[in-house]
Amino acid sequence: MKLAIVTAYPPSKVTLNEYAYHLVKSFRQKETITEIILLTDKTPETKDLNFSEDGCKVTVKECWKFNSYKNIFSVTKSIQQTKPDAVLFNLQFMKFGDKKIPAALGLMIPWFCKIKNIPTIVLLHNILEEVDLGSAGFTSNKMLQKIYNFIGTNLTKLVLKADIVAVTMKKYVDILEAKYYADNITLIPHGTFEIAEKPTYEIPKGALKVMAFGKFGTYKKVETMIEAVVKVRKKTGLDLEIVIAGTDNPNVPRYLASVQKQYAHVPQLTFTGYVPEAAVATLFNESAVVVFPYTSTTGSSGVLHQAGSYGKAVVMPDLGDLALLVKDEGYRGEFFEPGNTDSLAKAIEAIVMNDVYRISLGKTNYEAATAFPMKRITDMYLELFETILKTKNIGVLKSIRS
Repeated sequence: MKLAIVTAYPPSKVTLNEYAYHLVKSFRQKETITEIILLTDKTPETKDLNFSEDGCKVTVKECWKFNSYKNIFSVTKSIQQTKPDAVLFNLQFMKFGDKKIPAALGLMIPWFCKIKNIPTIVLLHNILEEVDLGSAGFTSNKMLQKIYNFIGTNLTKLVLKADIVAVTMKKYVDILEAKYYADNITLIPHGTFEIAEKPTYEIPKGALKVMAFGKFGTYKKVETMIEAVVKVRKKTGLDLEIVIAGTDNPNVPRYLASVQKQYAHVPQLTFTGYVPEAAVATLFNESAVVVFPYTSTTGSSGVLHQAGSYGKAVVMPDLGDLALLVKDEGYRGEFFEPGNTDSLAKAIEAIVMNDVYRISLGKTNYEAATAFPMKRITDMYLELFETILKTKNIGVLKSIRS
């Protein structure tokens, strides 16, 4: 099968690019896949196709730009030119832009595939019904929120015209089925990118690294985390390094630069900037604890799955999708009240002061992460494509091997 994947892809700064890398890495190993066509956003740098394992051919076709009004035409043209057997969209609502019209036009592309009778699955990482538009950086204006929700409802109806819409949380399935009376929704967990065979749960000697990872500036803000670690330092005398790993959210350019200037007086405060895939393992392995300084959530957390895969203890706000993930998938961590520096400091202190507890949390999270490796996730997608192909009488895929 020739599989096209519409997505952002490293070194892109557009959301979900890291997820796409690991999808491709796993799909390449499947015997039923003869070629992967990446229909990606345009980047000045070359796309990262450095895989340690052998696999099928990967063809990159850069055919869209963030916030371009032409994406609907350029992507559909590329699909027609490359003639894939099936298409997988790796989406969230602001995938093609943070402006309303480009974002909306991009989300109409799966409908085009349906019209052309191309087997199509949309992986939808979030749904607007569960997004706090203010905290997530969309808008705090109540009237505009109503407009966004109206537009979002109609865009969701378009996305649901795909053969199958996969979501990463059971709650999303329930909401979409109840609101839209949809019968093509399926649950496929987020999955875990890399699974360390035997985490040692040991950390390097020296300063204990308290790390946050992601794209910051909207609902992910690091000021409270920095101030919380400073409090823990003063109270315990521990040697703690604060590591802010990642970049600005596209909606909040220069956010991290302003934070770096504001806290220039704080010692052992490191801003890594963009973290290439090859450096992710080292980043997590060297960290004592991974902090989620969120005030809201917009979907299943890839960072939580990554932290689990490296056997890391985590500190999380007790809200939204993170709380659901802990319940549904078996993760554990110390919880804090969002935006409360004292509460966050107490949660961090509980872990960095107790190695036995830190390791216990890490082991539990590793067990949760190993339940859904990417190999299993991509098998689930292939099984769905096989079902679609049979239904459409396009042809039957060969047996899918585990």
